[in-house]
Amino acid sequence: MSEVIAEFRNVSKSYGRGEDKTSVLKDINLSIREGEFLAIVGFTGSGKTTLINLLSGLLTPTSGEVLFKGKAVNGPGLERGIIFQNYSLLPWLTVYQNVELAVQAVFPNWSRQEKDAHIRKYVEMVNLTPALEKRPAELSGGMRQRVAVARVLSTDPELLLMDEPLGALDALTRGNLQDEILNIWSANKRTALLITNDVDEGILMADRIIPLKPGPDATLGPEFIIDVERPRDKTALNTDPNFKKVRTEILNYLVELGEASKLSQSSDYVLPDVQPVLPASSNPFSFMFNKAV
Repeated sequence: MSEVIAEFRNVSKSYGRGEDKTSVLKDINLSIREGEFLAIVGFTGSGKTTLINLLSGLLTPTSGEVLFKGKAVNGPGLERGIIFQNYSLLPWLTVYQNVELAVQAVFPNWSRQEKDAHIRKYVEMVNLTPALEKRPAELSGGMRQRVAVARVLSTDPELLLMDEPLGALDALTRGNLQDEILNIWSANKRTALLITNDVDEGILMADRIIPLKPGPDATLGPEFIIDVERPRDKTALNTDPNFKKVRTEILNYLVELGEASKLSQSSDYVLPDVQPVLPASSNPFSFMFNKAV
């Protein structure tokens, strides 16, 4: 079995203090093995982005510790590349220059020719060579996200973090990018963590899926192993018995979580004892017809 490359140990994260304290995550324990593709699925607002930001080093835990290769994560690092929900591109730079910025930071000692070949390789990988000299304002949303993907992949991170990077894209662009990310991951087998609210996307891409229960005090649910042979064909998945089985199990689990969460939230609120105030007339709608004479 592969070694553990990243780990959460009894991690909790909250914001604010006292009465204003909001607890997002509680007692998160998670091990990510080197070379695996892990997906975390959950409802909007359950704390998925907080979890990935803790691993990227953009946030620090309130308690517990986050480790990468056995060392505490104390801030962002080039070995942990993250693709955000938004594109995070510098609007005054071209496609080439946005990728170049990352390559220059990671490989400062390379020759100009080496950098140029490397940049063009990853821009070509996401099919954006014709847009090499265009700026973000001249690109569609899908093209901007592909630039973001190329920029992160060009740094060759040991751990690829993806925070719902395809959620805002149309179905065709989303499907194409899923394939591109999987092809790149298959080529170098870097460790990958995908945050998504799309169960089918998780099954298509991941080796295992772990649901994140709704917050506050969100915790991780049971893991689901994706026993579907790679490479995975989207059209063939619909007739694959293993796909159908794990999909049904995950969806049933999430439905149960959602229902339990609704019941819990409804019991937390007490409606005020309010009585309607009606007009003096016995007809509650008489005010509509009382016109000045």
